[in-house]
Amino acid sequence: MDPSLSDRGHLLTEQANPASQNLDQLSPLELVDLFNREDQYCLTAVAQAREAIAAAIEYAAQAIAQGGRLFYIGAGTSGRLGVLDAAECPPTFCSDPEQVQGILAGGPAAMFRSSEGLEDRAEDGAAAIAEHQIGPRDFIVGITAGGTTPYVHGALAAARAAGAKTGFLACVPADQVAIAVDVDIRVPVGPELLSGSTRLKAGTVTKMVLNQISTGAMVRIGKVYGNRMVDVAVTNRKLEDRALRILSDLLGVDRQQAARLLEANGRSVKQALLQHWTGVDPASAADLLNQHQGQLRAALTASATALR
Repeated sequence: MDPSLSDRGHLLTEQANPASQNLDQLSPLELVDLFNREDQYCLTAVAQAREAIAAAIEYAAQAIAQGGRLFYIGAGTSGRLGVLDAAECPPTFCSDPEQVQGILAGGPAAMFRSSEGLEDRAEDGAAAIAEHQIGPRDFIVGITAGGTTPYVHGALAAARAAGAKTGFLACVPADQVAIAVDVDIRVPVGPELLSGSTRLKAGTVTKMVLNQISTGAMVRIGKVYGNRMVDVAVTNRKLEDRALRILSDLLGVDRQQAARLLEANGRSVKQALLQHWTGVDPASAADLLNQHQGQLRAALTASATALR
């Protein structure tokens, strides 16, 4: 292993925070106030990384649009956050579970049991890339708060060798840990209030970035119309209510009409909107959507152009 990755005392995430020297003497309210003050650094860090995050959104959208996948890979807290973000995509956007995936050192069991010792095995990261058959159509984001995790470095090196696009998300500046990737996202938030506990600010800022990457990618591939989740999966009462409200609000119809439209279009909100707006039958609406890779706005534009 690179010696620079074994001596971690100089890393921003490992340093002591002078603002919390008396952490164990604070009252509950003082603790909350201190946490809130420190969390402001997360907003600043994300804002400063805006161009890199935007590039990651575009890489992710391109990967999914061309039949590839977005992968997050990490160990410990960083890996768990990647798995969480991936798991939230299918219920939110009705996306195929294969499109966004999280790879965690130690596998599913490591979500609930400490497996941080596995992060030191670069060869395991490389093996995970091979196991998931990651290739040129995929985009993989390595997540490591301190930037040094060998498992992540091994995975990214293997992914690059396989022709995949690569991203790196870390909470240390590039001059502390350098890496060759397609998009390098650095969100340094300073030392943690509890020294070295990267489930705090580092975890918060990581979740913020991952939210933006996955949500931004889904917007780019047409899962959203305006600010509505028109690819909502109608799998329970809450989501059925959401689907009916979207149809009622956008079409100006009552809930009964919205329900009939939804059922006629196979419970697809996007297809129901297109069918109503264009006046075609449900099958034609489905074909039109397929012709435009599920992009509702593009299908509407094409339909309007054809009628001119």
